[in-house]
Amino acid sequence: MTVPILEVKDVHAAYGPVEVLRGVSLSVEAGEIVALIGSNGAGKSTTLLAISQIITPRSGDVRFCGESMIGLRGDQVIARGLVQVPEGRRVFARMSVDENLKLGAYLRDDITAVADDLRHVHELFPVLKDRGGQLAGTLSGGEQQMLAIGRALMSRPKLLMMDEPSMGIAPLLVTRIFSAIRELNRGGLTVLLVEQNARGALGLSSRGYVIETGKVTIGGDAQDLLRDDRIRSAYLGD
Repeated sequence: MTVPILEVKDVHAAYGPVEVLRGVSLSVEAGEIVALIGSNGAGKSTTLLAISQIITPRSGDVRFCGESMIGLRGDQVIARGLVQVPEGRRVFARMSVDENLKLGAYLRDDITAVADDLRHVHELFPVLKDRGGQLAGTLSGGEQQMLAIGRALMSRPKLLMMDEPSMGIAPLLVTRIFSAIRELNRGGLTVLLVEQNARGALGLSSRGYVIETGKVTIGGDAQDLLRDDRIRSAYLGD
């Protein structure tokens, strides 16, 4: 049996005295897109933060490529190829588009490969090339999301975690971003996708999980979840 690229095992996490994750377990196989859906406050973003070690789990384990991530610094997590695109994009508003992209490669010294990856980002999102000298804070929400994804790609991730990439973005640009995620996956990138747009996320994914009040309650094939009456009623508006 092959080992999943990512295994989250019975993770508990809290903000101060408030426990948010109550034993989250999930896995992602190499080459998959896996969706994590749930209502606001269910623990989706906290799950990604615990995987990234931005918050340290109280208990449980996070294993990436067979190695525990518990206790690693953020730069060490990124260096191993586990990279997150944060909710709300978090671009450096007073820096240019080009400067934001270059920051994504700050841990790398393979100059030729970095240049190749920059060309790939520009091919994926041509607007970033056209606006390379523009301040990131002056971009639209959708363009900033493209920049946040491009910045993450510059670190050459093995697994890309994306937190609500469609939030606050015009529908036309949401379609473009979802198409880019599909294209990246076809190129071999593994993706863990947290999304408020449950229908879009499951339609893009091979498998999915539902998290409720800090615990995964349902998991399985994405198309099966789209047909599940519980999912349709709670998250798809059917």
